[in-house]
Amino acid sequence: MAWRLLAGVLLLQLAASAAGQQQCLSATFQNGRTFLKCNPLPVLGASLHWTHHAENGTADVAFRAPQQSSGWVAWGINTRGTAMPGSSVFIASQDGSGAVSVLMTVLESTSPSLTNGSLSFDVLSPPAADYTNGVYTIFATIALPNNSTTQNTVWQAGPGSTGNVGQHATSGPNVQSMLRLDFSSGQSTGTASNSRLHRRNIHGILNAVSWGILIPMGAMIARYLRVFEAADPAWFYLHITCQLSGYILGVAGWALGLKLGSESKGITYSAHRNIGIAIFCLATLQVFALLLRPDKKNKYRFYWNIYHHSVGYSAIVLAAVNIFKGLDILKPASGWKRSYIAILATLAGVALLLEAITWAIVLRRKKSDKSSSPYGATNGNGRA
Repeated sequence: MAWRLLAGVLLLQLAASAAGQQQCLSATFQNGRTFLKCNPLPVLGASLHWTHHAENGTADVAFRAPQQSSGWVAWGINTRGTAMPGSSVFIASQDGSGAVSVLMTVLESTSPSLTNGSLSFDVLSPPAADYTNGVYTIFATIALPNNSTTQNTVWQAGPGSTGNVGQHATSGPNVQSMLRLDFSSGQSTGTASNSRLHRRNIHGILNAVSWGILIPMGAMIARYLRVFEAADPAWFYLHITCQLSGYILGVAGWALGLKLGSESKGITYSAHRNIGIAIFCLATLQVFALLLRPDKKNKYRFYWNIYHHSVGYSAIVLAAVNIFKGLDILKPASGWKRSYIAILATLAGVALLLEAITWAIVLRRKKSDKSSSPYGATNGNGRA
């Protein structure tokens, strides 16, 4: 079952990539502008749209990125290397009246002067920008440097106020916004960040499916199906299958997260990491709980139940919190967060319904047992 779930996770990842590409292709622009190619960029929710003109080595470009109206976004090309310093960029922002303007500047260092001027490549027409529905779009027609279709592209986003460009974050996605792109084929080459993003997505999906879906489902099976006599002992094996499958996938996702963390020097998501470690420890305790499970008639079974339930429910709550923290770090399309919220709401709704049904069954069974016993003893199948 775990291998089938892993295959499902990989299919979800492929579907996510396809959805991102489809969203990129379906974008529309003001004044009827159209572009032949587009790439959803790995970080900051950005995308790049362009039409390459091979006959003269130019490209019509549209860069899109979500941002608050007081903030700014930027896109450009670095002819000297793959880092931000040395890049020639277009920066879009708004002034106090809400008018959007574009600044052209060369980032001479990590603390650039942001002086408006010429770039290291030709700009064939004045750049333009607009701000619609929380998204900035920068339009430009450029001559590709050295008449080469493969370029080191960079992009960025940060806060600001009344036209002032503020300092962007110096960790996380803001230091990963670089990509080597072939404007002719649309392929990205030498993209360590793209590979890293792919593994981050796999990490997120593995953990969401395991800790966020399978483990809660296993807990619900144990709590509710055991009340139905016809489900015994099938409920126990379903419970174990869900929990072990979730644990295996969860450990895989956790280990991948540790690997990603070790590769991201200077980038630490302390809360996300620490909660993840806590979840792994609690889940591992649950595995040992299975091995140490006493018989139902054992006097220690009551204390084992308290331990098993408290550790299990703690892991589930922490997992939900950490999945949302992970979504905030990854910043995927908003549909992913809404989908997980819908899954949680569905699980909660089913749990509430089953809670009412099973309590009604337990109370009815106890009442029936009392009426049939001269001593009022209860031998019904209640909750553990």
